Amino acid sequence: MNLMLAEDDALLADALCAQMRRAGFTVEHAPNGAVAEFLLGRQAFDAAVLDIGLPMVDGLTVLQRVRVTQPALPVLLLTARDGLEDRVAGLNAGADDYLTKPFDFPELEARLNALLRRSRLSASAPRGQSLGQLTLDADSRRALVDDQPLELSPREWLLLELLMAQRDRVVTKEQILQTWGQDGGEPQSNAIEVYIHRLRKKLEGAGVAVRTVRGLGYLLEAQAAP
Repeated sequence: MNLMLAEDDALLADALCAQMRRAGFTVEHAPNGAVAEFLLGRQAFDAAVLDIGLPMVDGLTVLQRVRVTQPALPVLLLTARDGLEDRVAGLNAGADDYLTKPFDFPELEARLNALLRRSRLSASAPRGQSLGQLTLDADSRRALVDDQPLELSPREWLLLELLMAQRDRVVTKEQILQTWGQDGGEPQSNAIEVYIHRLRKKLEGAGVAVRTVRGLGYLLEAQAAP
């Protein structure tokens, strides 16, 4: 398994790399957030371990950016902070798991193996994603509600695909703009609310809702049955 470790403590990084290699992982080490972003954009990894307190670009920012292009990559966060707000921030940014320093290596290895098992099960499942009565087919870029096609503009599709990939997690405006930017053009942040409003109208009756999380962004969630 190919693993990316982003850790700025040289002694800890050396020890973790050695232990992970003995456990059968192939490891690439990033000493700061900028290198982590570069590696994640250039190579295909099975999982990533990110320290939150990275220099140059912090771990949460790296995580938020990689989630735009790699929503399914298993990511485990390392941090010296054990506050509830820190854990919530990490999970809302898209982390799959969270480990507080100091920790024992067997626990890290066990958590990574659990993430990888879930990732393999997910990869073997069909590419369609469903929530409520809404289904997205990533291969054909089609959205269906009760098996009826939903007419979406290219930007509406990209927005809905991102929200579905991050469902039940907050998607920031920065993530939306980055996703739109990959298809060309220079999207403006003031357009986001317009597209969110359009998407909400089109999703009426689909059993899902796009909720605004004030000060953070938006999340897609299933609606409770009336």
